[in-house]
Amino acid sequence: MTRVRNTREEIILGLEKDYWEAMKRKDGKRSAELSGATSLVTNSHGVSAIAKEKMGAMTEDSSWTLEDYSLDDVQIALPAPDVAIIAYRARQTVTMGGKTRSFEAADCSTWVLGAAGWECHAHSEVVLGKT
Repeated sequence: MTRVRNTREEIILGLEKDYWEAMKRKDGKRSAELSGATSLVTNSHGVSAIAKEKMGAMTEDSSWTLEDYSLDDVQIALPAPDVAIIAYRARQTVTMGGKTRSFEAADCSTWVLGAAGWECHAHSEVVLGKT
């Protein structure tokens, strides 16, 4: 169950869901708007530093489609007024190479409040296993 306690936490959870929705719609413009100038990303492929524009292009041109998702066990830390860290379990159903599969992962994003508003500057995902 997701429990959110204050307005800043609600904002961060809303932004994180907005990012997921942009990926689901393959909305590169929105994913770029939500990304920092350079976002650090870690996953099973390694470590990457991805420019905002490239993040948008990757969202639109991805070889996979996010069919559905849910976020559970959400934890949010607010270490400074302009920094938020959100971690959660993500259940995902994706289609890749014509095959649909579901899996669960542990995800974590770091959001920073700047002149353009809140932007995601880092995201990591560790696949936990099939669901």
